[in-house]
Amino acid sequence: MTFSRRILQLLCASATALAGVQELWWNVTYVEDANPDGLYPRRVVGINGTWPPPPISVNTSDSLLVHVTNSLDEPTTLHNHGMFFNSSSWMDGALGVTQCGIPPGQTFDYLVPINSSGQWGTYWSHAHASGQYVDGFRTPLVLHPTQETHQYDEEFTVILGDWYHQEHSVLLTEFISIANPGGAEPIPDSALIYFAQNATYLPPISGSSPSGATSAVGFNENSTLPFVPGRTYRLRVINTSALSTFFFWIDGHSMRIIEADGTDVEEYPVDFLGLAVAQRYSVLVTARNDTSSNWMIHANMDPAMFDTVPSTLQLNITSSITYATGQSITDLGTISDYTQFNDTVLTPSEAIAQPPVTKTIELEMLFDTMNDGTNRAMINDVVYNSPVVPAVLSELSLGENATVQEAYGPYSYLLDHLDVVDIVVKNTDSNNHPFHLHGHKFQIVNRVEDYTSDDPTLNPPLVEGQSNPIRRDTVVVTGGGSVTLRVVADNPGAWLFHCHIEWHLEAGLAVQFIEAPLQAQERAAGVIPSYVYDQCAMLGTPSSGNAAGHASTTDLSGLPLGPYQQKLGWLTKGILAMTGCVLSAVIGMATVVWYAMGDFVSEEEIEQETRRHLEDRAQKGRLFGIFKRQA
Repeated sequence: MTFSRRILQLLCASATALAGVQELWWNVTYVEDANPDGLYPRRVVGINGTWPPPPISVNTSDSLLVHVTNSLDEPTTLHNHGMFFNSSSWMDGALGVTQCGIPPGQTFDYLVPINSSGQWGTYWSHAHASGQYVDGFRTPLVLHPTQETHQYDEEFTVILGDWYHQEHSVLLTEFISIANPGGAEPIPDSALIYFAQNATYLPPISGSSPSGATSAVGFNENSTLPFVPGRTYRLRVINTSALSTFFFWIDGHSMRIIEADGTDVEEYPVDFLGLAVAQRYSVLVTARNDTSSNWMIHANMDPAMFDTVPSTLQLNITSSITYATGQSITDLGTISDYTQFNDTVLTPSEAIAQPPVTKTIELEMLFDTMNDGTNRAMINDVVYNSPVVPAVLSELSLGENATVQEAYGPYSYLLDHLDVVDIVVKNTDSNNHPFHLHGHKFQIVNRVEDYTSDDPTLNPPLVEGQSNPIRRDTVVVTGGGSVTLRVVADNPGAWLFHCHIEWHLEAGLAVQFIEAPLQAQERAAGVIPSYVYDQCAMLGTPSSGNAAGHASTTDLSGLPLGPYQQKLGWLTKGILAMTGCVLSAVIGMATVVWYAMGDFVSEEEIEQETRRHLEDRAQKGRLFGIFKRQA
């Protein structure tokens, strides 16, 4: 298909006439000698030979069209995190769920119909294949409405992220390994903070001398935000990490939250922000009225999930607010105690009442050492493995059988059109986990501290009739707790729901929702681009049939499954060894007790018993020598 025909096909596929199209041409490339933390130059995944990838800034009157050419040596994708895609989930970019991947040397045209989605606010774009966003394929995506809900003078985007010196593929091999049965996640080597304004990154501060491919962008102490006294700034803060939660604050300045994951909210004052992986907040910050000092910006990684904290790892990274060049920077130090922010206290500016629920799906997450010796993640006792056929292509090719849930694999859940679904996520782990739902925002209608408790203060019942619960696309499920997410199934397609800690997604902490299959088929007819199927063929991946590529609802032969939990948790040898240890311990303790309860033995009796014992040993020795000589 020629380039012009492909564009015509995409534009005709749009649900509404396009007021405008913002086009980007991205060549996904390896970039050598990237050294943003100043500690270790390494190869990264960038765009058009540069890193970091350019920030995206789009007006909501336009649609976004990104022509992505893959110059890597493996398939790639682009996921525009938080976008709805309006029944075109094949544009979502989730490898194995919504597309087969872009083969090396090929181009995929991602059309994001922003002008008809009703969305605005702070999002981000990243690879959703082979952990490539850990290696640098990630960037801000900001949607600007015609009229903002809150008023301010100027805005900046603040990008936070953990940073590894080794490539993702190396770290993943070490993580999912029999040498790591406890599942300790790879610990970052450092962290990054840097800034953008609209579609441009802010440069390094004057007088600094960064080197390598990243020398044009200011990172950490080589970056700064220029403030003018009395002005009010909007800071869009994004956590682009693979593992780390961040706590963010500015010395000498107050912050008011006005947005969470693309949802405008009424102003809410906070001392600091807590951002789990993939979460975004906008805050208003009013500049001080004097220029006698510049002020420190803090971004602290939360080490709660780190197995160890290396002595070389700096948890607190800093930048600065600059009022006057040359003035000293006031640093008030770190915060001693961080608390998990309860986002249910936020009130959306646009009120949407909680609709009555029609279906409930309970998902219990668990980590365990499996029968292959590796530590994996499960939801409802199932490890997520990508299906052979991407779920959306199964949905579009199975005809009436597309409504059979079992055809999509054991990690799939079918949603009927316009179902109002409560997704109850239960966390058996002691750590917090950020869960992201593709293609939707959900309402957080209940949050529980301990879902196993009978205490209503720890396990409160869900309250119906809430007038305006917070809506977002990424939620933290605290250790031992649960959340209930209410979502309307109004976007036919196939959508991934997963922990956004990249290591946990790789370990299997995900499910997929198959939404309104018959409606999805109707809306895709004559619309889905042919190159979606062409690229599957280039990769040797089937693009029709059930999850395993068969024209059946029951034959899933060849579908990757497992590993599985160990039977009883112990192998036979382990059980016998433990039994022997326990018996030995019991006999030993019984002997000690018997001696302690026995009669008193005099020194003369002890001496006589010792002499007799020595004579017995001597006699045995003589006999042993006789037997030996005869042999």
